[in-house]
Amino acid sequence: MLYETLHPILAPLAKVIWRPTVIGTHNVPASGPVILASNHCSFVDSIVIPLTSPRQVAFLAKAEYFTGTGVKGWISREWFAGVGSIPVNRDDPRAAAESLDLALAHLKGGGAFGIYPEGTRSRDGRLYRGKTGVAWLALEAGCPIVPVGLTGTDQIQPVGSKFPSRAKITVEFGQPIEVAGRFEDVPLGRARRVITDEVMAAILAMTGQEWAGEYNQRHPESPA
Repeated sequence: MLYETLHPILAPLAKVIWRPTVIGTHNVPASGPVILASNHCSFVDSIVIPLTSPRQVAFLAKAEYFTGTGVKGWISREWFAGVGSIPVNRDDPRAAAESLDLALAHLKGGGAFGIYPEGTRSRDGRLYRGKTGVAWLALEAGCPIVPVGLTGTDQIQPVGSKFPSRAKITVEFGQPIEVAGRFEDVPLGRARRVITDEVMAAILAMTGQEWAGEYNQRHPESPA
């Protein structure tokens, strides 16, 4: 498949261009379902994580990434399709719910799935409160969550820029957060909130971002 062809080429190339510091790859299980939950500061996050992860990881990706035209559209479409990304129409609540079902199917098939609990990228560099979809997936799939802390990716392609540039970035894969067997006597809604807050606390500890303490709101012009 395309991933198996491109990854051995692009991963070393990315390391030459960006020289990322990658920490904790041993925390990502070599097999079986796992969720990689990351902060989100740049469009390139969904490229950086697959290139530095020790195993293939699929993300939800907005539907427009699969329908672009020209060379840029072809590259976007081929990359996101190649890594197994799941298209979602962010303006259709029903489609968004269906995409989570597809993500769950991916996990139950033994795959690794990447998600941004903040919902959309931070435009001011702060870390926002996580939405509980990440916990719902983990509980339904019975799989661990590996928190991922990204720093510096906002400088690769800052908000408003058209082309990526070189920047010093760090990708840290944190200790897995296990959910199986921990919440049998806890109301489901409360369990989801506790797990999500635990994930966000782990990300915050790795990135050192300012804590926003509120949910992020998608900017109408935000591409991710």
